[in-house]
Amino acid sequence: MKRHTKLLLTPVLIILLVVGSGWGFLVHRTIHQLAIYELPEPVRPFFYKHMANLVQNAIRPDQRRNEDSTEATKHFIDFEMYGDDAAHKMPMNWQKAIQLYSRDSLLKYGYVPYHIIYMQEKLTRAFKMKNKDSILFYAADLGHYIGDAHVPLHTTVNYDGQLTNQKGLHSLWESMIPEIKIGHYHLYSVHKATYLKDPAAAIWKVVRTSFKMAPEILAKEKEVSKTFTDEQKYRVQIRRGVETRSYTSEFAKAYAASLKKSINNRLLQSADMIADFWYTAWVNAGKPNLANIGGELTDTEKKQLEKELAAFKKNELMQQQLLISKKQTGNKNN
Repeated sequence: MKRHTKLLLTPVLIILLVVGSGWGFLVHRTIHQLAIYELPEPVRPFFYKHMANLVQNAIRPDQRRNEDSTEATKHFIDFEMYGDDAAHKMPMNWQKAIQLYSRDSLLKYGYVPYHIIYMQEKLTRAFKMKNKDSILFYAADLGHYIGDAHVPLHTTVNYDGQLTNQKGLHSLWESMIPEIKIGHYHLYSVHKATYLKDPAAAIWKVVRTSFKMAPEILAKEKEVSKTFTDEQKYRVQIRRGVETRSYTSEFAKAYAASLKKSINNRLLQSADMIADFWYTAWVNAGKPNLANIGGELTDTEKKQLEKELAAFKKNELMQQQLLISKKQTGNKNN
């Protein structure tokens, strides 16, 4: 999720990377699909029945930024702006945070972990009311914000490397590299959806880990850059009369190699947490029967689900062309 877009633009030069924001459309949609496979039997049929809806709308919060000026800061949290060691000192409760920092500050510098809990409550209420449309709406949006919380550069004021002469790093890490490497990613997790006794503690652990990872992401880019000339690192094009610059695939691959499995791991951890939050909302709502609200599978759908689960467990979703996000975005860069 790119923030403060105006800071990225100059009359002469634009750092332009993979189209999309947040984890990147590809990953947001991927983690929603993987999360569905991790759900238990009482819940999974409903989510699978509506998987196309959930996967398609996984990117909706990013699209909403174009028409909602209040949307952007729901996707991140700039811990440095809240004081020393804020990642560990900030209260997990929204009202206590308002008392300590003020509502205006939270809305300015980001509040993704608080918004996730708010959306969790909305999803729980939707389950209680057995409102199918509301369940699907809040489940998709909640999953998006959880995904964003797993992105390290969503937790620092230097979110795009703009403060350290590394502008464009944000999209390189979360969009361009996954687009290039997803065909080699491990897209199976042994995780099964788990009930969260304390969802706030769970998501705060996520953002603290993200913040801890951020320095290495910045440092590795600097390290890899030493082995590339500017001509090798960037590709310059003229678009609509404006000079644009994007990272080359060669640099992206070298940078990805330096990060080892960290992006892939963060992708899987996002899916795991989404499944946990969906399942927890259903349990907290009293475990309503979802079959009565469009959650019953036909025999054909059951067979298809079995096929997909088998491919998921074998890490063959890509090979069997079952990953919806790739069908929607095409197979470029792979």
